[in-house]
Amino acid sequence: MDGASLSVLVGAVSVAFFHALLGPDHTIPFIMLARARGWSMSRTLAITFVCGLGHVAASLLLGGLGIVLGYGIGALESAEVGRGTWAAWVLFAFGFAYMVWGIRLAWRRRSGLALHNHAGHVHVHGHADHEHAHDNGSASRTTFWVLFAIFVLGPCEPLIAFFMVPASEGNWALAGTTAIAFSICTVATMLVIVAVGLAGYRRLRLGHLERWSEALAGATVALCGLAILFLGL
Repeated sequence: MDGASLSVLVGAVSVAFFHALLGPDHTIPFIMLARARGWSMSRTLAITFVCGLGHVAASLLLGGLGIVLGYGIGALESAEVGRGTWAAWVLFAFGFAYMVWGIRLAWRRRSGLALHNHAGHVHVHGHADHEHAHDNGSASRTTFWVLFAIFVLGPCEPLIAFFMVPASEGNWALAGTTAIAFSICTVATMLVIVAVGLAGYRRLRLGHLERWSEALAGATVALCGLAILFLGL
């Protein structure tokens, strides 16, 4: 690999790292929702991995189609901006809806008791003893699929540029190597930040505010969407 190609590769890895590090939507939703839903660390990291993989794969697919159909980088970047806006609004809407649901749930828990329905059998128990002893499977699946859809819809603009420029010049080896390095660095950074962030968040004791964890998670996710829309994060 010559010096120019090495510089492109190093640049791709650096951009990928800061892209994942500074993008609040890449890590914070997983940390907050994992605490709220009582996900294990392994489950949280698995969900993060799949969503991160979908995030980079969707942009690579768009870049590949752009090359096949003869679209320039400018046209694809415009499409990515549109995708990003939609993804941010969906993230905000999901967070807001989750916050409203969390507020309702916290209000039901105000006496320290909550109703649970298991296959038609309704029982009452105190959440102070086992706040997340069981997780609603359908709710968790819905949460995962919404997050996955948001990440597939969400753009990864730098990756398209790093992939398309060498590919358009016929340097497919560099295009492939850069795409793989960018993707690995992005997903790995997400996994490390989520692991560290969740471990730290779990050590934080919320006390009586614990029953508001779902509402707090939803509000934080909604704020991530707004930060992308209005602050360009």
